[in-house]
Amino acid sequence: MKYVYTAVFTPEPSKETEGKTLYCVEFPDLGCHTCGQDLSNALDMAKDVLCLHLYELEQEGKPIPAATLPQNIKVRKGEFLTAVDVDTEFYVKFYEKKAVKKTLTIPSWLNQRAETANINFSKVLQKALKEELQLAVVE
Repeated sequence: MKYVYTAVFTPEPSKETEGKTLYCVEFPDLGCHTCGQDLSNALDMAKDVLCLHLYELEQEGKPIPAATLPQNIKVRKGEFLTAVDVDTEFYVKFYEKKAVKKTLTIPSWLNQRAETANINFSKVLQKALKEELQLAVVE
C-alpha cells in the first residue's frame, strides 16, 4: 500500500558531531520517531521508520490512522514539516528475500516434459503467481 504522512523535523545542534545539526523526525499521527545525522539521512530514516511501522500495522490487521493535513499540525519555532511517502509492498519486495518451500502436485507427464526441458519450477510458479495477482514482475 502507498501512504503519505507529514513528518515534523526538529533540528538539534550536536556536540558529538562537531557542531553539525542532527534532525529528529516525528510522525504525530503514528507516534513513531527517528533521528538522522543530517537532513538527507534524517529523511531516509523517516522513510524507514514510517514504512516499517505501517507494515507492522498491516501485518497485525490493525487500523491505519488517517493522515492529518499539514496545515493542522502545529510546529514549534525552528521545526518544519515534510511530506514523506512510502510503499509498504515495494519495501517488502525489496527487503524480504526469505524463501518458503511449497509442495505442489502436477501430472507425471507434465513433470517429465518440464524436467526434460530444464524448466525452473520455482521461477515459473513465481512468475505465474505474480501475473495472477496482477503484481508488477520485478526480477
